[in-house]
Amino acid sequence: MAASGYEEVLKYYEVHETLGTGGFAKVKLGRHLLTGENVAIKIMDKLALGDDLPRVKTEIDAMKNLSHQHVCRLYHVIETSKKIFMVLEYCPGGELFDYIVSKDRLSEEEARVFFRQIVSAIAYIHSRGYAHRDLKPENLLIDEERNLKLIDFGLCAKPKGGLDYHLNTCCGSPAYAAPELIQGKEYIGSEADIWSMGVLLYALLCG
Repeated sequence: MAASGYEEVLKYYEVHETLGTGGFAKVKLGRHLLTGENVAIKIMDKLALGDDLPRVKTEIDAMKNLSHQHVCRLYHVIETSKKIFMVLEYCPGGELFDYIVSKDRLSEEEARVFFRQIVSAIAYIHSRGYAHRDLKPENLLIDEERNLKLIDFGLCAKPKGGLDYHLNTCCGSPAYAAPELIQGKEYIGSEADIWSMGVLLYALLCG
């Protein structure tokens, strides 16, 4: 691939087919030239990002500081004058959302395994001072060993006063957001995550 803007990426990775597209990004399958390891390359156009550019910077800063078996790993960030490339752990199982839809609902045993992994990931990021603020099945990927990996830290917060500090930014997905966010009230980020985890558990068991 010799597409304009990819030259720096091609020094380190082969770039293959598109795995998915979002509002301001697309994700392609990549392969590290030295190790042969498959990766996911999230590609964002700075001009298209517009006011969302700070959100991308927030996500990158958070992921650089997080290392946990159920948080998707950020391997490499490449920034050019026009694009930002995030090289991430590749999770071939896709989104938890699609997995739930394909099975209608999960057994209690399978839901228990997945939910423990979600709890583990959230407990870890809270211990690092972060609140995710956008927990939903679309932001959990399944790796080749059927383990969950938490993604999309663009709305995360690390309050300077600690996790007990009240936040007031209304964000996240309405179906999973805590009532205080929907009502525009101040809230504790970690408590909002716990509410979303409850909705996630319901989605696992009830579809």
